[in-house]
Amino acid sequence: MPRAQREQQILDIATDEFGGSGYTGTSLAAVAAKAGISKPLIVSYFGSKDGLYAACADRAGTNLCDRIETALEAEGPTAVRAEATLRAFFDALQRRPHDWNIIFDRTLPAGGPAATTARRIRTRLADQAARGVAAVGAMEHVTDPDDLSVLTEVWMNIVGAIVNWWLRHPDQTAEQMIRRSSRIINLMTNRPTRGHDS
Repeated sequence: MPRAQREQQILDIATDEFGGSGYTGTSLAAVAAKAGISKPLIVSYFGSKDGLYAACADRAGTNLCDRIETALEAEGPTAVRAEATLRAFFDALQRRPHDWNIIFDRTLPAGGPAATTARRIRTRLADQAARGVAAVGAMEHVTDPDDLSVLTEVWMNIVGAIVNWWLRHPDQTAEQMIRRSSRIINLMTNRPTRGHDS
């Protein structure tokens, strides 16, 4: 198998392992066994467990943040861009839902490449959320910086709660979750909904 293809296979398996058991609950030996390769081969590719996790996090962040960026830059009403942002989350996570856990794992040891990479991605997501909230705020004439800061945290927590619910209900498709999220946010903002199909 070519190296690039083998690396992606290792990253896929490691993402499932790290995403399900966390950094502290995952060993390189377990990843190697599931990949059908030796632990030294993983070390030769990624340097260490921390390096492997950082590679998983970097791939997860690129996949998610790039899609969100595209949604934020789209033309159209704010409500349409907000829905496009939700779609970006679920489209990005549909194939690899554990990417979310990789980015937000609280068991990462401080100071290493894994924690640094995950923190960089979380910061980028927070910046994207702040930009999206600022656009909504401008439409609703909300200009107080503290209000916008609170709204950013609220948005991030809503998205986090929805994604975590989805991870516990893997039978739900990305399309179902996009519609469900839209309904929930419409209910919270008192906007009319467009149907109740699940």
